[in-house]
Amino acid sequence: MSRVICLAIAAMLALPPALAAGAGSGPSALVTLTRLKEGSLPSVLTAYGVVRASNTGGKSLMAPGSAVVGAVEAHLGQPVRAGEPLVTLTPSSQSGAAYQQAKSGLAVADNLLKNTRQLFKLHLATSQQLAQAEKSQIDARAALIALQASGAGGGHVVRAPFAAVVTGLSVHPGDIVSAGTPMLTLAAPNRLVLAAGVVPALALRIHIGDPAAVRATGTNQWLKGTVVVCGAATDPSNGLVPVQVALPPGRFLPGEFAVARITTAQVRGYVVPHKAILINESGATYVVQAVNGIAHKVPVRVLDEINAKNVISGALDPNAPVVLTGNYQLENGMKIRLAGPARIGATR
Repeated sequence: MSRVICLAIAAMLALPPALAAGAGSGPSALVTLTRLKEGSLPSVLTAYGVVRASNTGGKSLMAPGSAVVGAVEAHLGQPVRAGEPLVTLTPSSQSGAAYQQAKSGLAVADNLLKNTRQLFKLHLATSQQLAQAEKSQIDARAALIALQASGAGGGHVVRAPFAAVVTGLSVHPGDIVSAGTPMLTLAAPNRLVLAAGVVPALALRIHIGDPAAVRATGTNQWLKGTVVVCGAATDPSNGLVPVQVALPPGRFLPGEFAVARITTAQVRGYVVPHKAILINESGATYVVQAVNGIAHKVPVRVLDEINAKNVISGALDPNAPVVLTGNYQLENGMKIRLAGPARIGATR
């Protein structure tokens, strides 16, 4: 019997002082701890969208006048150089007739002005008649120049105004187009943006200049971007607020789907691993702190979450560690046993 008593005393002496004092006096739990540290995490919003040209990097090419589409040199998705021919237009019968009328109209106006000037010198025409003849000539010349610019006087080649990628093509050889008909859309590859949308409640947190990480769908590489547009109204078609993120040149293709993580702020508080956060029966969040080897439940508010970390706030003891594993089995006042030799701030 004396040997059993001696072994029991030796076992008690082998326990850490804070835990040995409570041995046998109530239930306990085996846990691991982590230090409570103040810090910050980025507040990140996720937005999905499509890569397209920015407002300054895109252009829609329209038909300058009534014409018949001849050769179409451009292809959808094709990169083109500045000045490269894209579409050849030939005059339609209507525009050709209008051009001939404009030519004859200018010839008549030239003769009228010439005769009026001679009559004016002989005092047989008034200054008002001379002014009217001069105006008629100016109007006739302007009409002819406009028709020439639209290609009514012969073949007209539509060329790329800058180095770009063809993102839209809506004409084919033989099509008859009128003035203002869209034919092609171009996007400058070095001026692309991710056109995305976010719900209004989150859009209020986004500002121009916020940094973003952007990843194309199907890839694992995140690239740096910057918010350049944050709308102040929703898009009626989807109820989202439009947001544009400028993209690094040469890394995305027009029409690609991509996702952006936009950092809107840094949230400060206590940074803890996500598994330290528990939820009670009422749906409220809390953590368990180890104060002098005793479990204390502390209600907390989760301010931010990224990856496997959370920023929390609450009436926390800054000197007491937080229970990391085994916390779900703890109640207020329970003794804590450490899983391993390290005692991370178990006592104060």
